[in-house]
Formats: sequence, C-alpha cells, structure tokens
Amino acid sequence: MRKLFLYAALLLLSQCSKCKDNDPSPEAQLPPATQTGANTFGCLVNGEAWTPRGNNSNSNYSVSYDPGLNGGLFSLQTYRYPDKSEFFQSISLEVISNARVGSYSLPSPRRTRVVFQDTRPNCYWSSADSATTYRRGTLTITHLDLQAGIVSGTFAFTLYKPGCDSIRVTQGRFDKKL
Repeated sequence: MRKLFLYAALLLLSQCSKCKDNDPSPEAQLPPATQTGANTFGCLVNGEAWTPRGNNSNSNYSVSYDPGLNGGLFSLQTYRYPDKSEFFQSISLEVISNARVGSYSLPSPRRTRVVFQDTRPNCYWSSADSATTYRRGTLTITHLDLQAGIVSGTFAFTLYKPGCDSIRVTQGRFDKKL
C-alpha cells in the first residue's frame, strides 16, 4: 500500500513538471520587437512578462511625439490590471528634450525619465525622484518616422526605493503608430 501511494505521488509530480515544460517562457510571451507601427509593448518586470491589459476608460497604451517641443519630446504611457481587482501597475518612459533616434541613459533628469507604479503595495518609483535611491537603465529610440507616424524602441531599467521592492525591467520593446 505504501509503494502504491509513493508511485501515485511520483506520477503526480512528474505530470506537474510536464505542464511546466509546455508553458511558454516569459520571453516567449512578449510581442516581437518590430519597427512597423504594430502597436505593441512588452517587457519583463522582475522576470515576468508584462504587457498592457485592462481598461479604465483611457487607452492602456499611448505614445506621443512632439518635434517642436524642447527640440523633440517623446512620451509613452501604459498600464495594466494584473488581476480582477482595482489595483494597477503603470510604466512611463519620456525623452524630455531633443528626442531622436539614439540611446538615452538613466538617470538624466533634464533629458529622460522613467516611472513604474504599482498601487497594490502603494509604491511609486521614478528616475527623477530623489526617494528612488537606485536608478539605472537605457531607453533607445530605434526608429522614428514622422511621415509614416511610427516610433519604435527598446528599454531596460532598474529602480530601487526604500520600503518597496526593486523593479528590474528587461527586454523592453515598443512599436507604436503615432
């Protein structure tokens, strides 16, 4: 009887590991990195796939580019509801002046800004906020075509604020029709 229980437990454990093997990796859950105006956004947040999800009557993913403001202003805003509660997470990326194709380092308070907000633990991390004690990363605009109205790029950043977990964003990509 004991062996039967042991075999049954072993069989159940092996079945669970098979399910995990068939689950897509977090990277595979991200949209491809394109430059066609595909209206996609995705990244890994602390190793988990993060894409816009849900709606609060405002678009959950918007991008703007104003070539006349500060020599070029790029702004990306996105949010998601990770579950069926009222709590949400948001990501904001900005190149405040002279936004062009190229890479921008963080921190650079006069040039770039990145924000991550998670309302469940009531945490707000900003590269422009002195309470965020660690802030490193890059934002790269890889494609900017004003005639076709397309902006694309990549990003990665790490933010730390006392009292909140560290936020490590990797493999970020966006491709948006303006």
